Amino acid sequence: MSANVLVVDDSGTMRGMIKRTLAISGLDIGEVFEASNGIEALARMDEHPVSVILLDINMPLMNGIQLLSRMHDDQRLRGIPVIIASTAGSEPQIHELLAAGARGYVRKPFRPEELRDMLLPIIGSRSPAAQPVPGDPDLSF
Repeated sequence: MSANVLVVDDSGTMRGMIKRTLAISGLDIGEVFEASNGIEALARMDEHPVSVILLDINMPLMNGIQLLSRMHDDQRLRGIPVIIASTAGSEPQIHELLAAGARGYVRKPFRPEELRDMLLPIIGSRSPAAQPVPGDPDLSF
């Protein structure tokens, strides 16, 4: 079954790049939803079933750390896997996020295959034939 992904980042450009990466990743992606902050993310999760979240840390209104904390406190949301995709994050902060329930961390800017490799164990691939070839020029931004 295809996985619905929620991309939470205050940069519309970054959300677009992540969506493009997901589209060419070979992962079994269903719908991709977007939110520009934690408050919008909570609303999207009320509106749509979400299988995994790609979450930035620094955002206005409700940042990624606050959203992760809110999700941890909500029985309905705490089981949704979260991958942090951010330019921010010191080593102690990354460990704190992982301890708070994040499944992984990818530092932006990332290579598309880094994001794919982080999501593969969570989402799975469409089929072996659909996997992108490493070094494929379409995987570059």
